[in-house]
Amino acid sequence: MWAQPDDPQVAARMRTAHRQARTTLSVLTDQTAGEAWGWRGRTLSQPVIAPDGPAWLRIACTPTGQISTTFWDGSLEAEKAIPQSVPRPRLRASQDWTHDPWEYRAELYDRVLTHPAATSPTLVTEPDLPSTWWRAVRTALDDIATVSTHRYTVRQHYLDRAMPHLLGTPINTTPPSWSTAHGDFHYANICAPTLHILDWEGWGLAPSGYDAATLHSHSLLIPRLAAQVRSELAHLLDNATGRFAELVVITQLLHSTSRGDNLELAEPLRDRAALLLRRTVPLPIAK
Repeated sequence: MWAQPDDPQVAARMRTAHRQARTTLSVLTDQTAGEAWGWRGRTLSQPVIAPDGPAWLRIACTPTGQISTTFWDGSLEAEKAIPQSVPRPRLRASQDWTHDPWEYRAELYDRVLTHPAATSPTLVTEPDLPSTWWRAVRTALDDIATVSTHRYTVRQHYLDRAMPHLLGTPINTTPPSWSTAHGDFHYANICAPTLHILDWEGWGLAPSGYDAATLHSHSLLIPRLAAQVRSELAHLLDNATGRFAELVVITQLLHSTSRGDNLELAEPLRDRAALLLRRTVPLPIAK
């Protein structure tokens, strides 16, 4: 989850869209809970009361004519493709509309009773994650990896361009293997102590081990937790495939620092990359 957008016009526009969606889908605001904002105000979610009980209503927007189908249709395609064994809120209904210069989509989900493990992707305090939760994570990631899809979370041309720029040269940019990933597997998108996986916008093919690497990179501010991730998900991380996946995730997060995101992770990410690459000189600073 992210902070409410700084621009009050953005916040007002998204709240108006949410009200419209509630009317269209015949749901009411749950007055006992607040808002959940997405990155830079592009999504707004709230718990609601539907005719058949508690639900969760998410609104997404994108500028008219600029829809990225990978992210725009991700949740709808996940509902059809991801096996039922993977714990997640099920999609009940969706509704699209246009109000120039914006496209909107409303998605109505089952409401889960557990909360995300953190309120932001990167942890600054250590959560209590029981062994049953880690077991469920391992099972879910293994099940997701087997899904057949033509979608991509990460593409080879991005790796060819970004990895040398952000990690230095020489560097291999070809993954040992590809498999299906959730694509945004951080602590604000996974519930605990009962596992539910949220926000399926960006799922698709990625270097094998990508989700485990994502969780690890977002744990680096708490070394003991990062070590636990490496231990609990060793079958995905403790091999050449997993180490490559870590470098991919580190590349993407370092890239995001050039936009002002994930700044607190920049130094530990560079340190981790240097360790993986067995380099003694500092990595280049993202620009």
